[in-house]
Amino acid sequence: MTRIDLTGLGVRPAQVWGGVRLVPLVRAEPVGGLRLHREAYGSGVRRDGGGRDGGYVSHLSAPSSVDAGDGTVYTSYIPHGFVADWSGTDREEAVYGTRLGDGPPATVPLRAPHHRFAKRRRGERRLRFLPLHLALDGYLSLHFGGPPVLWEEWSRDALRRGLSPRAEAAYAGVEVPGLAEALRIFELHPGQCGVLVYAADALAGAFVVPHPEDYRLLHPTLVEDLYGEQVHQYAHYGAPVPDFTARIRDGAGGIRNLADLRAAAREQERRWAEAHDGLMGRDLLETPYAFERVYRMGSFALYRFLPPFLRDGREQHIGELITDHKGRTAYLKTFRLSDAQVRRGYLLRRLASCDWHVGRAAEALGTAPEELVRRIRAAGFGELLDAHGLAQARRKRQEG
Repeated sequence: MTRIDLTGLGVRPAQVWGGVRLVPLVRAEPVGGLRLHREAYGSGVRRDGGGRDGGYVSHLSAPSSVDAGDGTVYTSYIPHGFVADWSGTDREEAVYGTRLGDGPPATVPLRAPHHRFAKRRRGERRLRFLPLHLALDGYLSLHFGGPPVLWEEWSRDALRRGLSPRAEAAYAGVEVPGLAEALRIFELHPGQCGVLVYAADALAGAFVVPHPEDYRLLHPTLVEDLYGEQVHQYAHYGAPVPDFTARIRDGAGGIRNLADLRAAAREQERRWAEAHDGLMGRDLLETPYAFERVYRMGSFALYRFLPPFLRDGREQHIGELITDHKGRTAYLKTFRLSDAQVRRGYLLRRLASCDWHVGRAAEALGTAPEELVRRIRAAGFGELLDAHGLAQARRKRQEG
């Protein structure tokens, strides 16, 4: 598996609010054997940060901490988790909101600490995981250990600590202008199991669940999800996008009854769907991803994925998904990386492929070592470099 498969999902005409476009995704039949519920976090989540080996930090308000179980701690704002239930009982779950402030939150406190991002409920056919945090952990831990060999250009701290701590910026959906209003006012389609969220017609993220009732419960959580810096800027500064309009003209033969009118309307929807498939969401579906299986639950598997970090101008997403035994997508959530985040991932990948040797990496990139050093510093990895070692390496190159 290298690509995202949305077989079985169809699109419906977009709903527009200012610069935000929501494209509903519907299923003819729900995915059997899997349901998603929401679990809100309250006072049971620890508030301390740090760890023996450092932690991955996401700069958001009201941080909470999750113990990753290997001496590291992941710190971020975690408003809710998802519970994947493949027991077949389809039990209803109470949906609680998340409130920031002095008052007590309307949640059920968690009594046990969180040890992993995906954890099976003891004695149950259910799995709790944190939406998008699986994917963000995969990106933040990308070559987290730093240089495996202490070349003269790298400091001893780089070998000892690696990229610790590693930080990336993200925004809660409530901070994306127009998103909360769009989610509040638009009606859900019959059979809707997902949505594509656009800001200034740039894909901000995709969200897919197995059953329409799951989507109805989880639709409000989109304002609590994380969105990239670039998406936030597009929503702030982008102009309003054109709304979907359908024009049905009385051509040859005319429209004689309601059946003719219904058929003409469906033809307009079909044409719009074809236009959407050709113009929007293409990069998400055509990009080859590196998938890592996190957990297998019966005939379903939970994955997180990373893009190839190619600097070709196309949008690139990280995310997580659950597939059935046929490889069809039952659950999907994506996070669009900013251009700067793509550059950092690309740089780390190229350095790692050359064993972190600055000279060989510069040659592979077709640039001078000094220019590569400048790019490393511009990417925020300058603290890994050793000034004395760089000077020595420069003198050797000049003498040679």
